[in-house]
Amino acid sequence: MILPGTCIGVLGGGQLGRMFAVAAMTMGYDVAVLDPDPYSPAGRIARYHLQKPYRDEEALLELSRLCQGVTTEFENVPADTMAFLASHTLVRPSADAVAVAQDRRKEKTFLDRFGIPTNKFYIVNASEDIMPGLDHTGTPAVLKRAQLGYDGKGQYIVTNEKEAREAFLEMNGVPCLLEEKLDFRLEISALIVRGHDGTVAHYPPAENIHEKGILDMSIVPARIGADLAEKACTIGEAVAAHLDYIGVLAVEMFVMPDGRILVNEMAPRPHNSGHYTMDACVTNQFQQQVRALCGLPLGDVTLLSPAVMVNLLGDIWNPVPRWEAILKYPNVHLHLYGKKEPRPGRKMGHFTCVDSDLFRTIETAMEIKRLLRGQ
Repeated sequence: MILPGTCIGVLGGGQLGRMFAVAAMTMGYDVAVLDPDPYSPAGRIARYHLQKPYRDEEALLELSRLCQGVTTEFENVPADTMAFLASHTLVRPSADAVAVAQDRRKEKTFLDRFGIPTNKFYIVNASEDIMPGLDHTGTPAVLKRAQLGYDGKGQYIVTNEKEAREAFLEMNGVPCLLEEKLDFRLEISALIVRGHDGTVAHYPPAENIHEKGILDMSIVPARIGADLAEKACTIGEAVAAHLDYIGVLAVEMFVMPDGRILVNEMAPRPHNSGHYTMDACVTNQFQQQVRALCGLPLGDVTLLSPAVMVNLLGDIWNPVPRWEAILKYPNVHLHLYGKKEPRPGRKMGHFTCVDSDLFRTIETAMEIKRLLRGQ
């Protein structure tokens, strides 16, 4: 058990690392961040900021010397970095668990091996795999690069062999995954917390709405029946158990018109769709990550009120957003990430509306979105 008064570390210095650091410091821990960016949001507030590459052995040894335990804020940290750290200090989640989520080929194969429902898929390592893949998935299909794709990047919808080959070449022939394109009813995410002793807690599923491949809004609780919500959480818990996972795990899913739930992908860390927990739950997802890393009992995941979380992208910095459009509402919470430079599509912050009535909460969120966009 790692108790307050000691130092814990995080690989990555983005907004997730920043919010983890806030939770950890509030609970009495010092925080060390490894991130090469001198302006990283987490590095700017942490006790220690190691501005070195993730594979810098000297920096990793320093991180392990400073910290009794280390976690990660993003899944694309090199797996060998986590394995190296694990030989010197406690690392949660494990390098093996993160490695599964780093590669869509491993991820889908893992889900398939344990009977977790997902859509049809086919691994494309070379151009000769494209036609057999389309025969298996049917068209339309989605061709995704196996690694380093996020927020809709590195993905192409294809309707025939010609388009698939062009997309494959556009991605420089890197390993890909071809997936059946689904006509789903809505997207949801199950946020699961699993402790070192196998204890599990889950938040209510969030309903996620995307724009241009980037999460725009999360509605909690998701507008699905109690039976589907329970089914989604059961699937999420099964994924965590099969991974032998420790920490916060987001499992993103599709709800089909016939009531089936299919897993799309997983994120081995606190998740954008779980930001509402900071304002609407007894224990938020970042406090849970601290608890899981440190071997402490998990917190209460009770939802205190319906909530809607909306991402704030750099697109609305023209030149500065009208923050009064948010702050004039007494039931709205603004979170800015301290990023130095706004860019289109870059997540700069979010706001969360809370209210006892879900419909009213959604209406408030939509009204604020219109104001921020000058409509």
